[in-house]
Amino acid sequence: MTVHEINNSAGQSRWLALLVLALAQFMVVLDVTIVNVALPSIQDALGFSASGLQWVVNAYTLAFGGLLLLGGRLSDLVGRRRVFLAGMGLFAAASLAGGLAPSAGVLIAARAIQGVGAALLSPAALALVTVSFPAGRERNLALGIWGALAGIGGTLGVVAGGALVDSLGWEWIFFVNLPVAAVAFVATPLVVQESRRQAPGAGFDFAGATLGTAGLLALVLAVIRSGPAGWGSAEVLGLFAVAAALLTSFIAIEARTPDPLVPLRLFRSRALSASTVALTLNGAAFLGMFFLTALFLQEVHHDTALQAGLHFVPMGIAAIASATVGSQLVTRFGTRAAFLTGAAVGVVGLLLLTQVGVHASYATDILPGLVVFGLGLPLVGVSNQIAAVADVPAEDVGAASGIVTTAFQVGGALGLAIVSTAATSRATALLAGGAAPAHALTAGYHRGLLVAAGLAVLNLVLGALTAPRITPDAQTLANAAAAA
Repeated sequence: MTVHEINNSAGQSRWLALLVLALAQFMVVLDVTIVNVALPSIQDALGFSASGLQWVVNAYTLAFGGLLLLGGRLSDLVGRRRVFLAGMGLFAAASLAGGLAPSAGVLIAARAIQGVGAALLSPAALALVTVSFPAGRERNLALGIWGALAGIGGTLGVVAGGALVDSLGWEWIFFVNLPVAAVAFVATPLVVQESRRQAPGAGFDFAGATLGTAGLLALVLAVIRSGPAGWGSAEVLGLFAVAAALLTSFIAIEARTPDPLVPLRLFRSRALSASTVALTLNGAAFLGMFFLTALFLQEVHHDTALQAGLHFVPMGIAAIASATVGSQLVTRFGTRAAFLTGAAVGVVGLLLLTQVGVHASYATDILPGLVVFGLGLPLVGVSNQIAAVADVPAEDVGAASGIVTTAFQVGGALGLAIVSTAATSRATALLAGGAAPAHALTAGYHRGLLVAAGLAVLNLVLGALTAPRITPDAQTLANAAAAA
């Protein structure tokens, strides 16, 4: 075999590896959105309460976000292909268990295990893509394909979920993962080469991961229980105290551990600190809006699951278009301008959705708010992902990216808890007072979206006060793309 043939074979193997790894990541992203349109069916089948239903989303999001940094560390040390396959196996087993779940508790447990699997396979897959392609044009193209598939996965998730629920039942939003996992299991050993970090000394930091995830779980549970129990109840105050103790211990551990999951020294960077807050609030507003709107479309607007999924597609298309031009806007006007523009557009979208009534028309009342919000969301994300890595050392780019990615996931979980609790308490009070169900649910929807808009306004104000003006060079853009 000639040198040219060897290089050609290696090149083909790289692209086949990208196909397999991107397919797996597509499945992970799909699972974030596919569940939302199935929520009413799941609630009816398994007897979820209005406040408990959010755990179908939050169990996954918290486990995924809370353990994402640990998953990346494990893949570096144990072997990226090995951890990718382990995560895939866990994700597939949990998907099967979720589809067969006989009760609400079993489904929530399965969703949490899915999140653990996703936290293992997702950073390992991205690392494998990065090391499989040489820096420059090929790697940028590969990462562009990776990012595009992730964006498409989020949009297709709601449509695929709706089609599966209407035709086969809610269980199939979980069963659909099994053939994807099977293909990945067979193909990965054939086309993906093993790799691991060569630098010695890094540890696992299980204590940090455990304390951080447990603290976030206690915090979310405190917010959720504030509705039925009251903010001043012993239960809620006790949960807030537990959350504070766990998260304080987490920070103390990270400050003393030689190889922490979250290097606190990185927060000396004003850009990284501001970006972490911005992406936390961005995730909070997005997931809260998405959850409530999926329920509103089916329970008040009387969409089928498929219709609800299709009604989200224009928002997804707007988000993909906005993400495509986001880096160009950042290059021309800087990260701060793009961030503030995106945050302001997002506020407008949410306020438009708060005007949707019981007898709203999709085309004239619901669609404009969804599209406007979809245009704003990626501008906040792209600008802050770039800003986060702008002034950190090259060896810390991966850690900085992991921090802001985790911030978005964790922010989504907290935002969903806050927004859903506000909506549920409002609807419950009106129902108790004799209001018609559709009017009570709509009022709850409005209350929740106003809270989401408040989070977006807070993001806009903090951004105006703290976001630095950064005009990135080519290397910063490449670092952000590689770590996105």
